[in-house]
Amino acid sequence: MANIQSQIKRNRQNEKRRLRNRNVRGSARTAVNQARATIAKNAPETKETVMQAIRELDKSAGKGVIHANKAARIKSRLMKRLNALSSAAPKAE
Repeated sequence: MANIQSQIKRNRQNEKRRLRNRNVRGSARTAVNQARATIAKNAPETKETVMQAIRELDKSAGKGVIHANKAARIKSRLMKRLNALSSAAPKAE
């Protein structure tokens, strides 16, 4: 346990940030998992869930919870799967 006042305050700040980061990271992870599930099922709402996942990733990268390059990598992979799905589907005219 810290005896120095500045370290006691720093511990309180770190705990607050840890909980906030955990919440943001968890919501981004959930959105990505839902997007992957809808892509796998080829559900009609696939594009909306992918866009929601991208929004969550951008938020978490903007807050510094995850690295910007990691967010870009995950977004790229999601869009790659989405585009492969849409190009494989027959076009209804």
